[in-house]
Amino acid sequence: MDIAVHRYTLTSAFGQGLAANRAGLTGGRSALSSYALADGFPCALGRVSGLEDVVIAERLARYDCRNNRLAELALETDGFKDAVAAVIRDVGAGRVGVVIGTSTSGIATTEAAYRSAAFARDGVLAADFPYRETHNVFSCADFVRRSLGAQGPALVVSTACSSSAKAFVAAARLVASGTCRAVVVGGVDSLCDTTLYGFHSLGLLSRGHPRPFSAHRDGIGVGEAAGFALVGPPTLFGARGGLHLVGAGESSDAYHMTAPHPEALGAREAIGAALQDAGWAPEDVDYVHLHGTGTPHNDAAEDQGLARLGLAGVPAGSTKGAIGHTLGAAGVCGVAFVGQGMEACFMPGTANTEARDPTFHSDLLLAGRPGVIRRALVNTFGFGGSNCSLALEWRS
Repeated sequence: MDIAVHRYTLTSAFGQGLAANRAGLTGGRSALSSYALADGFPCALGRVSGLEDVVIAERLARYDCRNNRLAELALETDGFKDAVAAVIRDVGAGRVGVVIGTSTSGIATTEAAYRSAAFARDGVLAADFPYRETHNVFSCADFVRRSLGAQGPALVVSTACSSSAKAFVAAARLVASGTCRAVVVGGVDSLCDTTLYGFHSLGLLSRGHPRPFSAHRDGIGVGEAAGFALVGPPTLFGARGGLHLVGAGESSDAYHMTAPHPEALGAREAIGAALQDAGWAPEDVDYVHLHGTGTPHNDAAEDQGLARLGLAGVPAGSTKGAIGHTLGAAGVCGVAFVGQGMEACFMPGTANTEARDPTFHSDLLLAGRPGVIRRALVNTFGFGGSNCSLALEWRS
């Protein structure tokens, strides 16, 4: 596999665009804010500011929801729309595809509709409620392709927290098969009560701020983010350097709906397959962007998986203590953070974690530090054991 990441962008709790996210990353700060659920439970959110002010074009007005506003904010950043437009002019709109990862799509719009005075009065949603354009899981991909003018294949991957990592793999297959010359890969997930109260009911929310890989970790902090990458064969973009996807591994251990396999079967299979696909030995890896959610079992399984594959000595970090767990957008966040680390010769650390769990083997970076990253893994592990690991390479 050799897929060039020609242009990418990220909007998260750190802010809008790569510059804001690089500053947050290298500054080692956390962008999480304290929040209390209706029952008083204290937790932390990684909220993107300014979404209320985003204006959706009139021709796409029915797609107006928090999730698609978040997508639009990212699309308008870092010259991303212009880069896609240039490729469309070169290869044609029908040869540019769209693959998006998300978990809950625009479900917040439906939540608001059920709370509305109209629903309380009539007991039904309005006949013109825009379910297809907002709540429907395909909503974001449909919105993005219309916003960009891409007319190639469009699809959504929804495998919980591994969604946008798997979107990169699906995009690579579209390119390798010749179906597309270029693909817009994205991950978009926005805050909603379904996510917050769902994780709370499972006992997976941190009582405060998340502490990935800490002995005192007690759960996740939910964040929202949108990231996009324009990918294709290196020859399309005329440059050999930059960020490349050179391998990927997927697995589905199906051990449990929400808990990871106790012996890290799925994690090991996904990471091992990524190494094999890239043609790497463990000692070839310079950095691992951990899934690192901050839950007791998930972190333990990931650490065990890395150790069994000979990766325990590789510098590793989790950014979820900084921006929260962005669920379906976690994969594209990992790609963007690793890409920024490669460009800046910086290894991202693990915000909020003061000390590594002493039973763990991984070389956890508590703080970011200068360092050259040429080859890196991005791990994502989803509910139901739907896992994905990406192998990224930087070429000068």
